[in-house]
Formats: sequence, C-alpha cells, structure tokens
Amino acid sequence: MTIFPTALQDFFIANQDLLWVATLFTDLGLTVLMYRLFGKHGLLAAIVLAILLANLQGPKLTIIFGMQTSLGVIFYSSIFFATDLLSEKYGRKEADRAVMIGFSVSVIIVLMLSLALLFQPSTRPESAAFSTNIHEAFGTILDFTPRFVFGSLLAYLISQRFDVWFFHVIRERTQGRHLWLRNNLSTMASQTIDTLLYSFVVWWGIVDLQTAIQLGIVKFGFKIFIAAFDTPFIYWARSWRRTGPG
Repeated sequence: MTIFPTALQDFFIANQDLLWVATLFTDLGLTVLMYRLFGKHGLLAAIVLAILLANLQGPKLTIIFGMQTSLGVIFYSSIFFATDLLSEKYGRKEADRAVMIGFSVSVIIVLMLSLALLFQPSTRPESAAFSTNIHEAFGTILDFTPRFVFGSLLAYLISQRFDVWFFHVIRERTQGRHLWLRNNLSTMASQTIDTLLYSFVVWWGIVDLQTAIQLGIVKFGFKIFIAAFDTPFIYWARSWRRTGPG
C-alpha cells in the first residue's frame, strides 16, 4: 500500500535511478523546509528523523546506477548536511550539541527496539496470523547484532564530531569564505572516516576483506555524490535571514 497514484508508482518502479534522485531531492528539500519553518529546532528534528529513517531503511538494498547500495545512505548523508547547516548558521557549539543528541537518540532507538523484540506476538485466534507476520517482519529489520550496534554508533559519533571540527577549521582558515569548500571537504573527509570504520568494524569478519572494501567503496561513492549534490541547498538555506525564534 502506498500514498502515491498508480501511474506514479509504475513510472518510478520502471525508473529506479530517477526515483533515487527524486528521493534525495525530497529529503534535502524537506530538511531545508524544516529549517525555514523552525530554525535550529527544525534542524535538530531533521537530524533525529534522518537517524530513524537511516536505521529503519538501512537493511533495504537496491540497485542504483548499476550498483548495489543501501537506501539508508540518503538519510544518513542528510545528517551531515543538517549538521553543516547548523554549524554555518548557529556555530560549533550548537552543531556539537546536535551530534550528541543524535548519538543519544541512536542509543535509545537501539535499546527500545531491542526491548520491543522481546514481546511475543498475540496468540488469540482472530489476530494470531497477522500478529506473527508483523513480529517476524520486525525481527527481520530490527534484530540488531552487538557488532552492528557498536560499529554504527562508533562510526556516527567519531565521523560527526570530526565533521563539525573540520568544518570550522576550514571556515577559520578561509575567513568565512567558500562555503562550498568547507561543506564538501568536511563532509567528504568525515564520510571517509565513517565508511572505513563501518566497513572494518561491521563487515570485515562477516565477509572477506575484499568484499568489505568493495561495499565500502560503493557506499562512499554515493556519499560523495550526495555531498556535492547538497551544495546548492546549503547556499539556499544560508541566504535566509530568520527573524523569529530559533
């Protein structure tokens, strides 16, 4: 079941690359809209939302531009965009605060979803089949392994803190000029750290080293593309002068 008209569904099912670009455009556009409507609070909400979406849609693999990738890469990459915009408009302290809020949310998500998996499905005849199907679906998506949890949280915390730090280093060195440079360079560098940590901590040992590196390279390529793609969006958002709260 979907909210979209059948004709639009058929079009995007037949054009998966366009669907990926449209999803990326929508995600970045909505992040900017959240900032426009709610200021820094909107960006904090966008970061939390992106973490939720990245965790839920991370296991969904698809083929885009002939390469296998996780759908979660769009939403995870938008966290870096929101953090950079927060850094640009409100400073390093607010960006660091957002990173730690995001980390805390990630820990809470893992804890509460892990507890939810311990609840067994209803055995009442009128709902047993439906309840079992939902329970199994939750188990497939949300059954985190300790290695996945540790790798994801470690990669997020280190790469995001580095992103904020490096963004402001570049800003100071360029005396506030060249937003495109600090947006792209800080994101690309931090995404390199994120990809390396995630690939080696989560994948290496589950798959061989060569496969872990291949998975990381493909994912990194998409992240770099998104970092370049979001540059007009951050210029667009920076041009606004907010007069309300936040």
